[in-house]
Amino acid sequence: MKAVLQRVSRARVTAEGRVLGEISRGLVILLGVAQGDGEADARLLATKTANLRIFADAQSKFNLSLLEVGGKALVVSQFTLLASARRGRRPSFDEAAPPELAETLVDRFCQLLRDGGVPIETGLFGAHMEVEIHNDGPVTIVLDSVELTKSRRSHGP
Repeated sequence: MKAVLQRVSRARVTAEGRVLGEISRGLVILLGVAQGDGEADARLLATKTANLRIFADAQSKFNLSLLEVGGKALVVSQFTLLASARRGRRPSFDEAAPPELAETLVDRFCQLLRDGGVPIETGLFGAHMEVEIHNDGPVTIVLDSVELTKSRRSHGP
């Protein structure tokens, strides 16, 4: 799984002129699911996302997490995060999970964040959406469950 986290002052997602989700301070999470991803990937990314210290404290240092600032998350599924542009001029999406698996894991990721205390808003899986992001900072972080798993193995928990 791959997640692009954008710290925002506000954001919303719409489809067909209808607001699907809207948040104030928090994170927009663009989430892509790869073939072979599972529950462990969703759990790892949800835990890392909720606890990643990317919000400023009183000294303007990145010392606070989404949970600590009482922020919200707007989760938008985005299979294009799995695009490969290694060959040719048209991206390949062969690494993206089939929609049935992807939707299940996006839902699971959202539920894990909710269970961890993060209020969630979402887009609509598979829909053509418009995402309005007011990036705060700007701060944008990319998380990859494969890379995080490798790092945990080599450095411990």
